[in-house]
Amino acid sequence: MPTDLNSSFATPYECGNQNQTTSWDACMAFYRRLAQAFPHVLQFSQIGVSDAGLPLYAGVVTADGVFGREQLKRERRPVFFNNNGIHPGEPEGIDACMALVRDFCLQPARLAALGQTVFLFIPVYNVDGCTNRNNTSRVNQDGPEQFGFRGNSLHLDLNRDFVKCDSRNAQVFNQFFTAWDPDVMVDTHTSNGADYHYTMTLIPTQPDKLGHELGPFLRGTMLPAIYRQMQARGWPTCPYVNPVQETPDQGIEDFLETPRFSTGYAALHHCIGFMPETHMLKPYADRYASMRALVETVLDFTVAHGAQILALRAAARQAAGAAGRAPLSWRADRSQPSQFLFKGYAAIYQASLLGNYTRLAYDRQQPWEKSIDHFDRFVEDAAVDLPRAYLIPQAWRAVIERLQWNGVQLQRLTEDGVLQVQQYRIKAVVSRPGAYEGHLFHDEVELELRNASVPVRAGDYLLPLAQEQARYAIETLEPQAHDSYFRWGFFNSVLEKKEAYSDYVFEDSALELLQEELELRQQFEQWKADHPALLSSQQAVLDFIFTHCRRYREPEWRSYPVLRVIA
Repeated sequence: MPTDLNSSFATPYECGNQNQTTSWDACMAFYRRLAQAFPHVLQFSQIGVSDAGLPLYAGVVTADGVFGREQLKRERRPVFFNNNGIHPGEPEGIDACMALVRDFCLQPARLAALGQTVFLFIPVYNVDGCTNRNNTSRVNQDGPEQFGFRGNSLHLDLNRDFVKCDSRNAQVFNQFFTAWDPDVMVDTHTSNGADYHYTMTLIPTQPDKLGHELGPFLRGTMLPAIYRQMQARGWPTCPYVNPVQETPDQGIEDFLETPRFSTGYAALHHCIGFMPETHMLKPYADRYASMRALVETVLDFTVAHGAQILALRAAARQAAGAAGRAPLSWRADRSQPSQFLFKGYAAIYQASLLGNYTRLAYDRQQPWEKSIDHFDRFVEDAAVDLPRAYLIPQAWRAVIERLQWNGVQLQRLTEDGVLQVQQYRIKAVVSRPGAYEGHLFHDEVELELRNASVPVRAGDYLLPLAQEQARYAIETLEPQAHDSYFRWGFFNSVLEKKEAYSDYVFEDSALELLQEELELRQQFEQWKADHPALLSSQQAVLDFIFTHCRRYREPEWRSYPVLRVIA
């Protein structure tokens, strides 16, 4: 062990039977003692408050004792960020980070190896869930003896909250991440799913989605180096096991981590993200050891290549701000798989003892090793020609504040006026049938783009795209993007028509409208031909006429309020 286990700086994991994880109270006390004893190595402080009112902490380690963020940024030091405990039932990252930070404090050679790199960490992100300790919520997981719960005090999964920011944690995280602007992030997790040999699997930022030169660097240089080093350290690692069918031998596909997830959120800031997923069926001691190896491996690579990563990120930001067109969503390209030499177990099917069906199991007595398809190439599924700027009416405060938390530069208009813009009309949406993380998420959206003349007021916000945070703005404000604010329901009120009619009176008005409005009459004739069964429904007939007529049209209805400024 790196330190005497009888010392005050041994972790709960080290003091026990290697099947225990720290409690939140013990973890915070541990870091406070370290920071007090080693003030020139570690700065540990509160950065916010959780929804349950518990303090959220972060720490900074540097080799020379410089902790001022502005000075570190001026000196262009690489920043490595380790986030832990977003799912406190997956706690090996929490325990490994404690030991690693302790070793920085006690081992001068380990600290010196950081060089100019900043080691930034959140020891426990979901503090509410970490205090909700149990030993049952992680079904079939092999240890530890007690652990935290996935949901926070609002029963939210915080790894779905990075864009919508329903939780205080996410609101703090957005501002903290933007202020420190890390170059590489490792967010630690544990996975369930298929059975296989590997203790460690890895979700990187999807390279094609990361784009620019960062994506090729990640795929061609960084990932191969990480896999080689993990193999050398005795923890062979494979891509996250996301089977394209039921079992891994039929091929695996990269997990598309959209901005609701930590690594997808990081990609909006052109940060290279990793989500290591240890295998929950492996002993906790193995998961802990492999997690520490993975964090150290990515950290060592960042130290060695920090200047290059900084340059690639700067170039990516400049390119995004100057782009004339941008991708908004991606899909797997099944036509060009790579190959991965995978170690698995035979899948067997047998009659269930519970019902009249066949169940899947994996036979560890029948190991196999063979090359399988790895679908690691993604292509654009939707893209858009970019405007010069967006115009956001000041009424949409929740959207504006999220943009501001992420460093997006906004300019307030100083006088009223009229703008010639492009505006989306929302033709149709298809939403999930049930609640998803506190929202009714819109899975599909059909749009039409039209030219419009719209009034604007002093105090509305202009968002020019010639800025470093252009990617964040584009992928949250364009409605069809994977995790846009629109999809998460921030603009749902424009989907509702505010006025109604009395059918017994509107029946006569509808006849007048059909005589006065030729376009309405043509649309109605087509609708009748397409929906003959609905002609027996007064509500269906009158709703169609009321919805499509010009006289009673509500301009705001289904008009997306964020405007695209072209000229």
